Amino acid sequence: MRAILFDDTLCIGCGACMAACREHNRLPETTDPTQLSDKQFTVLRKTAGKQGEINYRRFCMHCQEPTCASVCPVGALYKTPAGPVVYNAKICLGCRYCIQACPFSVPRYEWSSLNPRVRKCTFCADRLAAGQVNACAEVCPTGATLAGERQALLKEARKRLAAEPDKYVQRIYGEHEAGGTSVLVLSSVPFSQLGLPDNLPGEPLPALTFQALSKIPPFVCAGSFTLAGLWWLTNRKAEVARAERGAPGQGGRR
Repeated sequence: MRAILFDDTLCIGCGACMAACREHNRLPETTDPTQLSDKQFTVLRKTAGKQGEINYRRFCMHCQEPTCASVCPVGALYKTPAGPVVYNAKICLGCRYCIQACPFSVPRYEWSSLNPRVRKCTFCADRLAAGQVNACAEVCPTGATLAGERQALLKEARKRLAAEPDKYVQRIYGEHEAGGTSVLVLSSVPFSQLGLPDNLPGEPLPALTFQALSKIPPFVCAGSFTLAGLWWLTNRKAEVARAERGAPGQGGRR
């Protein structure tokens, strides 16, 4: 399975990864390069480190067992054997359960579109299928973003931690979090400082969701799904009406 290893001690903040992402996904320039949006799949931010400012990236973590896919009622999101969590807009209902379920708060919705989609990093699934590496990793001049097989990258990460223990937080983020992810992170500062949740269980989140749902009587689940469906239909009509009037409601604010 393919993965990415990001090491913030090597990132110089050049922005080549963002430019490559925009080009590959045909995305426009955005006014704020630090905020994920429906038009920006990877961002570059700064935070204070021991030796001054450090640069770090945020984008989809591509969980081994993605919660976004587990809550999608039609299978519009799914994990491929190669590693990416991909999205099929043609069958998406627009329920946005995936946005609520993501523990990393990554997916975004095209509120300004009359035919909205859920948008996020694709992990360059088409490039991987063609035998190429992720666009962001290919252009990184320092190796801060490194692409390869997950097990090989874990081995490389452990090697770096052992070689320079004072340089890094002694942990590979994404090795176990939420059952593991296809994006692994090494950092010189606490991971919470990078905006990564520091309290995720090691067990895949879909398994925990299933355990909770299995204790709920079937008639309660049926009623919940019915109400959820009615809620979605009602709100969907309101969203379309607002879009047609050119006056987005509160849901469109970022």
